[in-house]
Amino acid sequence: MGKRYQHMRTEGLSRFLFYVLGRRPDEFGLVPDSQGFVTSKELLQALHEEGEWRHVRQSHINEILMGTDRSFFESEAGRIRSVERPWEGEYHQPAMFVPKILFTPIRRRAHTVVMEKGLKGHGGRPVILSADREMALRIGRRRDPDPVLIEVRAAAASEKGILFHAFGILFLTREIPAPLIVGPQPPKERAETRKGKDRPAEKRPKIRPPLTPGTFILDPARDPDQARKAKGKKRKGWKEAARKMRKKSKR
Repeated sequence: MGKRYQHMRTEGLSRFLFYVLGRRPDEFGLVPDSQGFVTSKELLQALHEEGEWRHVRQSHINEILMGTDRSFFESEAGRIRSVERPWEGEYHQPAMFVPKILFTPIRRRAHTVVMEKGLKGHGGRPVILSADREMALRIGRRRDPDPVLIEVRAAAASEKGILFHAFGILFLTREIPAPLIVGPQPPKERAETRKGKDRPAEKRPKIRPPLTPGTFILDPARDPDQARKAKGKKRKGWKEAARKMRKKSKR
């Protein structure tokens, strides 16, 4: 009974992975790279958001990759993809319709920069946007437990020549200029901290601590005994004088 149950669970997970990777990755907030791969980390994050699959670990996926269903998947360098990918045809197609407003999450530490300079994809990956707030937050929480959700004036951006691709229920683009972004302003203290980092450090004058009664500071320049100043200092040319004395003594 135990082996049979385990086989059923493995078979069910295999079918689910095939749907996620090969049919509708967009439903789970996943955007494969140009070769159809998603990272194992991203896949596990998406699976753990589904109540039935929260128990899944990399070892379970490895079991499928070594089992009878291994021909349905390909894995390399921490990435995995489905052999069949009917969604690839629409991956590079421009969106026929762009909603007025789309949502995208950003990390809190990038909040100030994004509001000032806009949003760009990194490492060849596009900016992922969604018309659904919850989906955008779901994607954002994979990188930041408390992401900042911003609105993008997508229709206006499209009119200005910014290209959007429709990927299932998601939208992809390369960049969004700052004027087309609407969202909460960064906290003032963060903005001021950032400005402070850009300024050169100011040299502050050294301040001597106040003297307490009965204490004083030693100042060699004010020493009344001038002999102490010269003590330990040898006159200039003392070596020459010593040589002359030695020569006279030899005579």
